Amino acid sequence: MNTALVAKNTLIEFNQRLLEQFTAKQPITDLVQQRCQFVDALLLDSWQKFGLDQASICLIAVGGYGRGELHPHSDIDLLLLSQSDETSQQAKDAISQFITYLWDSGLEIGHSVRTIADTLSQGAQDITIATNLLEARLLMGDNRLYDELYDAIRQPDFWPSQAFFLGKKEEQDLRHEKANAFDLEPNIKSCPGGLRDIQTIAWVAMRHFDAASLQDLVEHDFLTPVELTELLECRDFLWQLRFALHMTSGRNENRLLFDLQRQVATAMGYEDATQLAVEQMMKRYYRTVRRVMELNEMLLQLFKRATLNQTTSLTIYPINNQFQRRGRYIEVLDESVFENQPEQILNLFLQVARNSNIQRIYAPTLRLLRQARRKLTGPLQDNPECRKYFMAILKHPRGIAALSLMHKHGILSSYLPAWRKIEGQMQFDLFHAYTVDEHTHRLLLNIDRFSQADQKDEFPLGAILINQLPKKGLLVLGAIFHDIAKGRGGDHSKLGATDALDFCKLHGLSDHDGRLVAWLVENHLVMSVTAQRRDISDPDVVATFADRVQDAVHLSYLYCLTVADICATNHKAWNNWKGSLLRDLYFSTQRVLSRGKEKPIDVADRVLEIQQKAQKELLRRGLKQKSINELWLRFKDDYFLRHQPNQVSWHTEALLKHDKQKPLVLISKHTTRGGSELFVYAKDKPKLFATVMTVLDNKNINVHDANVMTSNDDYALDTFVILEQDGEPITQLSRIQSIKKSLEKALASQKPKPPKFRKMARIMKPFNVRTQVSFLPGAKHDTSMMELIALDSPGLLAKVGDVLYRCDTTLLSAKITTIGERAEDFFILQTSDGQALNEEQQTQLSEALSGALSQPLHQ
Repeated sequence: MNTALVAKNTLIEFNQRLLEQFTAKQPITDLVQQRCQFVDALLLDSWQKFGLDQASICLIAVGGYGRGELHPHSDIDLLLLSQSDETSQQAKDAISQFITYLWDSGLEIGHSVRTIADTLSQGAQDITIATNLLEARLLMGDNRLYDELYDAIRQPDFWPSQAFFLGKKEEQDLRHEKANAFDLEPNIKSCPGGLRDIQTIAWVAMRHFDAASLQDLVEHDFLTPVELTELLECRDFLWQLRFALHMTSGRNENRLLFDLQRQVATAMGYEDATQLAVEQMMKRYYRTVRRVMELNEMLLQLFKRATLNQTTSLTIYPINNQFQRRGRYIEVLDESVFENQPEQILNLFLQVARNSNIQRIYAPTLRLLRQARRKLTGPLQDNPECRKYFMAILKHPRGIAALSLMHKHGILSSYLPAWRKIEGQMQFDLFHAYTVDEHTHRLLLNIDRFSQADQKDEFPLGAILINQLPKKGLLVLGAIFHDIAKGRGGDHSKLGATDALDFCKLHGLSDHDGRLVAWLVENHLVMSVTAQRRDISDPDVVATFADRVQDAVHLSYLYCLTVADICATNHKAWNNWKGSLLRDLYFSTQRVLSRGKEKPIDVADRVLEIQQKAQKELLRRGLKQKSINELWLRFKDDYFLRHQPNQVSWHTEALLKHDKQKPLVLISKHTTRGGSELFVYAKDKPKLFATVMTVLDNKNINVHDANVMTSNDDYALDTFVILEQDGEPITQLSRIQSIKKSLEKALASQKPKPPKFRKMARIMKPFNVRTQVSFLPGAKHDTSMMELIALDSPGLLAKVGDVLYRCDTTLLSAKITTIGERAEDFFILQTSDGQALNEEQQTQLSEALSGALSQPLHQ
């Protein structure tokens, strides 16, 4: 019988027993050690099976296997060590058979065959190899060889403690640059605060103290018993996650991918309740990595002092009776100050705000801060002296820098009880890339960016308004509270506004300032929703928004909060398109507010004004007045009201030079509201909108805005704002030509092919968005406003277009908004005879959309 197959089956059975123990909540340390012992036994049996116990060679476990820690699909790293290169052919053949057998048995083997000289030479050049060697463990073979290697790698000249520390610190810094601790799909091994950060502490200790484990650090006074307990608790949770991740994925997977997160949460024993099981699990994960990051920073700072002896080289600058600056660190002068005077915790951060040279907290002071934080019996905001310091931080120009450090070290949650509830809280979607607390932290940093000279190009209006706000601190408070009620159930904007008002009263703010902060929190989504999902070219929409805003001061505060909020949601959320919409809404609202309630615009006057401006440009280019007039007689007033003069002149010139019988497709070289403008002119026909959407979807183009209309003689005059997937306009000439060619071909075809859409992206598959169709009360009696929420699946807009055609409904315009995996689109509709949809037609359309969008896609 195939012995490798027997071993493989034995391994599968063993993994199943491990899984059963994991489900039964057996300690994770036992499980990773059990697996290690099982592999040890299998290797010993195999070593003897192939006669390697007779060779002058020894088998050594290195890396995680050397530490005695093995997860279900972890690599098993082996070093086969020989005295010299003169290994017999028989031994070489036996080694080859041994490794092949292990692979066939289902083990993930990583191995190297080296002499002692080669091993030491490579280890001296490569810190990763040196680190693996520090964890080497003899499995079987020649003890003398192993002892010789063991002694050699512990000599002072083999990676001296100083060089080793600097090497591992650089390695960690590079790793941190490549990943974010709060990624949506974090790598629990290599992300900041992950297992590697815990191992880095152990490796540095191992080299400096010749410590065998983290426990040894307590004996060397580098770790307190409480800190050791915390570090091991964090490690064990991350081990549980990794174990469940390996078992769920069936491979050596260390990334918490979306399509695995729900299964891992179930394996970990979480259940859906007020919060989803996956959100509960991820909340604990994010809180854990934050704890590890803080411990890692403190302990590596202490190692730096020990290995580089830098305590005397940092210049000391007095601050006051409580603090001094040591280089770029702040340090307390009295070790008991935080416990005896808790308000000095807030004073420390006020000094950070006042001194731009302070970037971090000195490790011994950080340890005292952590101890004081644990001993607090109530929120710091209950202390009147603490409130005075907090308000001083809030009012200081560099207050956000201090708040950022407070967030990093858990003092913001010690001050504000509500902040503690949102720490580590995530939403299982593709839009919110960060936990609620980290999102708010980034929002604060964005507010700070508005004041920086180098940000004026990216945030031109924000850079002006931030310096015109009467009190910047009120904006900061609005930012802190805008999402603070998420996860409680109910409307987080209203609940947060109540919290903000209570906070302002407690901290002695005037009623006016308290109401402004509460208004900002309650309305923090209004401006983005209006700009992105309403027709802001409609004066009624702007007037309604102006009524909500009330005055120019509220408008300026809300604009700054809205932009900072969008930019802090995820790295793709902000683009020129959104920036342009918000600026347009800001200035339109400002005009309404500055002149009060204005008389209704005369449509005929507005049309004439647009035509005169466009005509002036067209005549300058040499076009004939008669030709222009004849063309425009075919256009309805709506066309001119929905386009700017420069768009009208661009379309007109192209149309006058074009064969009327053929479709015309234009893509602008200039940007329109941050995107590229697409103009489609063709004889109107069934499913024309759906055809255009199908082509654009297959070209991987995002559509953000659509104006759909027909001329008096039934020609489509459709305008779209389109963007690449990264949010940039379409500028590459070959790309423009490809899109135009595909659209022209599709529009000219008499027998359109059935649409075939792109496949659903992997990252989208775990999400299920229920299709929701709602009709909003319209300002105009002859149109209906419809909102559609659905999964942002390939071909979505093409399907919508098809349903509108089948329901005999005319699309006038659309605002297309993608929020992660959700499409939140807004449509202005009419019946085919130019009326608003009645209740029966709305129901029919709603049911048809729900049915069509739940159908499987053409793949």
